Amino acid sequence: MTVFRAALVQMTATRSPAENAEAAGELVRRAAGDGAVYVQTPENTNIIEHEPERLFAALTDEASDPTLAHLRAVARDLGIWLHIGSLAIKVAEAKAANRAFVIAPDGSIAARYDKIHLFDVELAGGESYRESARIRPGAQAVAVDLPWGRLGLSICYDVRFPQLYRTLAQEGGAEILAVPAAFTRQTGEAHWQTLLRTRAIENGAFVLAAAQGGTHETGRQTYGHSIIIDPWGRVLAEAGTEPGVIAADIDLSEVAKVRGRIPALTHDRPFTLDVAAARADVRKAAS
Repeated sequence: MTVFRAALVQMTATRSPAENAEAAGELVRRAAGDGAVYVQTPENTNIIEHEPERLFAALTDEASDPTLAHLRAVARDLGIWLHIGSLAIKVAEAKAANRAFVIAPDGSIAARYDKIHLFDVELAGGESYRESARIRPGAQAVAVDLPWGRLGLSICYDVRFPQLYRTLAQEGGAEILAVPAAFTRQTGEAHWQTLLRTRAIENGAFVLAAAQGGTHETGRQTYGHSIIIDPWGRVLAEAGTEPGVIAADIDLSEVAKVRGRIPALTHDRPFTLDVAAARADVRKAAS
């Protein structure tokens, strides 16, 4: 069977892991009630906090994390595949992992993924982020088999690094690419849909991207617009900025159809780059 119903949970996470766990669980139950058998939550499902002392005071290691335990129980109760977009998991005294979990219907952890690319940027208007100051980056791409096909994992800022998704699709065999996120409003308005549609089109894969949205307790503003995109780049469902759930029926036979029409994943060719020669040609033409 290649068709399944997927749902994305959109949140406005607070500083309280307990509040966020409860809110996420309620939205996951709503999604399952609508027939979803795969549900994805956004990046930072358990907490949005920029002050290091408050952040690390609230975090635990994986074995003790209450949000993970709660959502594993929810997945087991509902008998669904639950993809926790990411949790901040304490891995050292002042370092966390930005870690995704794919939970099987029996509540077991089927896969983990630590965010590889960290959001260290200076945006217009003085908006600044240094994720590397508190997050330990991952170094392993991860794909996991679901009953309907293979899912490639990523988180938020990873979406700007197309080589990750090509590796997941070509070497990992991923037919679905997950991009749970907490995109800033500023970057989301400019780039969110363009980047996600591009990842879908260039890999001939479904893209599922659950997002944080709205104004958070810390004052941070995230873009929302959780989105489901098919392998041709068509938007099947998109949220606004408020918490809630969107869903769509995913027919993975579309992946083979699109990759058959445009088999770009099989057309890579080796090439070299000769910067010195190019500069010489420019100088010669200028003279």
